[in-house]
Order: sequence, then structure tokens, then C-alpha cells
Amino acid sequence: MPSPQQARAQASAITSGKTATEPGAAPTSQLRALFDRPRLSPGQRRIAQYLIEHITEAAFLSITDLADRVGVSQPSVTRFAAAVGFSGYPALREKLQSIALGTLAGGPAAAEEERGNELQAAVDAEIENLENLRRDFADPDQVIEIGRKLSESTPLTVLGLRISASLAEYFAYAARRIHPDVRLVTLGGSVAYDALLQSREAGGTWVLAFSLPRHAQETLAAVRLARGAGLHVALITDLALGPVADEADVTFATGTGSRLVFDSYAAPGVMAAALLQAMTDADPERTQARLEAYEQVSDQHQFFLRD
Repeated sequence: MPSPQQARAQASAITSGKTATEPGAAPTSQLRALFDRPRLSPGQRRIAQYLIEHITEAAFLSITDLADRVGVSQPSVTRFAAAVGFSGYPALREKLQSIALGTLAGGPAAAEEERGNELQAAVDAEIENLENLRRDFADPDQVIEIGRKLSESTPLTVLGLRISASLAEYFAYAARRIHPDVRLVTLGGSVAYDALLQSREAGGTWVLAFSLPRHAQETLAAVRLARGAGLHVALITDLALGPVADEADVTFATGTGSRLVFDSYAAPGVMAAALLQAMTDADPERTQARLEAYEQVSDQHQFFLRD
């Protein structure tokens, strides 16, 4: 039996010998459909990945054995079963056993139904997210309007806590090239409160907030505070409905990649870039002047390597 550390590595690894199915009745597809829940924690995704990789054996394990194989606690397995829609681990195991028996009955033919691998499946899911975003962009009026409002807000506050901080940092870094006063908030609690209140007192009117899985309680608290202080909130998130979206003035909902242990953010990244483009278009003269000034400074101080 592998050690807990080895089990964790096995559960999250993408192996060249394991393949992923296209939508259909193949066992791997059935398991993905069963476990494809964006709200799963990284630990729960390790359990899901282990079950996908070892379905014919794992379906017959006790809760104790499964927890040991994956390197998690027994309560974690119970919570996982509930998270994917079952009353408990026995009910989940019964379902897994029916899938596993189908796999054994299918033999090599079942394997032939499968195409691609786990990485390709993750990319396919992100392509679908981007295609959905492309359809949303068929009517760009809301993006253009919010880009104009973000451009006019001085200062402009960008909020992203925990895992959402990376996209907030990207947006703030680029926005500072075209906007005179961008304030980045990546810490919650009283630090966020101070920054938001100061932004409003300084004349700011809008906050761009990022809220990606797993959604932080402190993000909800910060958005509520911003609204209470008189700031408008534009939100980039993965769900159009939910507590944070309910508090925002406008929500841009884009899918996140949830096929791997940790999420990927292709579509939210493009959404952020689209809002940056709308900001540049809202005030082209200011944009041009600031970009030219930045290029002069960057050349003078040799910020970048020459191509």
C-alpha cells in the first residue's frame, strides 16, 4: 500500500497511460460527469481523481482504505460523497461499483472508446469556457460601458483575495499603464476596509472585484462594505448567481477550468483583458499619452530586454 504522500501524488498525477473519454457512456466520462462540480475543494478533487484513475479497484474499497489510499481523513471522504450528491459513502460506493462492473464487462472495448488524456480533457473544458465567452461577446455593449466607468473612476480599486489575487494583480499592473490611480487590494479584513473607504473618500466610484473558486467569505464582506460606502462593484466570477454576485452592480460570469486538482482561469483572464481594452478605448488620448510616457521611462531605465 502506498504511503499517504505517494497516494496524494498518484491521485493528482496526470499519467500518460490513463486516458479520458469524450462525452458518452464510457466509464471515465460517467465519473467526470459525476464529479464535475466546481465547488469541490482541492482535497476533494484528489479523491475524485483517484477514483477516476483506479475505478475498478477503488469502487470496492472501504471508507478507511480509500482515505488511506488518497491520503485524506475518513470525514473528508464522507464530505466528498455529500458534495457530489450522495447521502453518504455507502451510496457513492454503490454507484461506483455499478460503473466499475461496467468497465470490467466492457474489457478492451471500453478502453477503445476513450480518446485523449487528462491534460487534453482539461484543455477541452477551457476551450468550451472560451467558446461560451465568445458567444457572450457577441453583444459587447456591457463590457464597453463598464470599461468606460472603470476608466472614469479615480481612483480605481481592484480587489482580489486569496487565489483571486493573481488575476487582480494582472489587471492592476496593466491598468496602471493607462489609468492615473489604480489601487490594488489583495488582503482582506480591516486592510481591505481601510483601502475601500479611502478610495471612496478620495473620489473613487467603482471597484473591480475578482471572486473565483473557492469563494472567500472575506471577499463577500469586502464587496458589501464597498457597496455600503457608496462604491459600485463590477465582478468577474465563475457564477452568475450566488452571494457575491448578488451584491455586485454588474457581474461578468465566466467558466473556470475544474478538470485538474487546481482550477485554471483562461476565460476569466480573457474577460479581464477585454475590460482593459474597453478602458483604453474609453479615453484614447489619455491612453496614448500614458503609454508613450511609460515607454520613454522603460527605455531610459532599461526595464526590459530588447528583442
